[in-house]
Amino acid sequence: MSGTTTDLQTGGPHSGGTDPDRIAILGGGVMGETLLSAFVASVEERAADLRARYGVQTTDPATAVQRAAVVLVVVKPQDVAAIVQDVAPHVDPAATVLSLAAGVRIAAYEDALADGVAVVRAMPNTPAVVGEGMFGVSPGRACDEERLAAVVALLETGGRVAVVPEEQQDAVTAVSGSGPAYVFYLAEAMIDAGVDAGLDRETARTLTEQTLRGAAALLADSDDEPAELRRRVTSPNGTTHAAITTFDEHGVDEGLRAGVRAAARRSAELSGS
Repeated sequence: MSGTTTDLQTGGPHSGGTDPDRIAILGGGVMGETLLSAFVASVEERAADLRARYGVQTTDPATAVQRAAVVLVVVKPQDVAAIVQDVAPHVDPAATVLSLAAGVRIAAYEDALADGVAVVRAMPNTPAVVGEGMFGVSPGRACDEERLAAVVALLETGGRVAVVPEEQQDAVTAVSGSGPAYVFYLAEAMIDAGVDAGLDRETARTLTEQTLRGAAALLADSDDEPAELRRRVTSPNGTTHAAITTFDEHGVDEGLRAGVRAAARRSAELSGS
């Protein structure tokens, strides 16, 4: 396991022995590179390629975290304990540790790190790859408003951020962490239905993509509730009414609710909460 450091203005604290421009990322995979592309960082598996592409330095984790103002942990949950134990003596008490390891509770970090190290737990989602991610973040007991604001500003380079109590992280996981898969599931069904209705697959996909994109943009730009936006395009006895009535008859609404509840329960089981 290697770590990565980069010089980047984070807006973080200038106290202690940390360099406010220094960020360390521990871990790899899709989310590691996603964050890298958003604010110039790196991961282990493709270190050479990422060094060339983004101009960052890769090194061992203990060296990476030294003087880092922000330490991002983007490893598999089962690897967290080992890597935190490895780097704990080298993390400055003025640093902020930002965990994106799914299901790992803040206490797991706070018990291993020095007093004063601020810990923030975050649940990302995959649209961060295109700068449209959603991050649910929860601050630990040593995280003050200034350091929380610095983390929020950092993550906003990859999308939007909501601050929630840690006990709501399972709900965040169920709604936004897993949520992109629900949209892709809907897209699959819409495309297949379009093909069944006589469209070629390419046209059905284009229609579906732009419809989902436009509806999401309209929802984001409107102060109205989704139910009101839906009513505006549902004329009595019209085509949309026929579709919505059929969805209701097949229990689509309750199916979605039940799925989100199941995801939240599974998240709680995995995190031991």
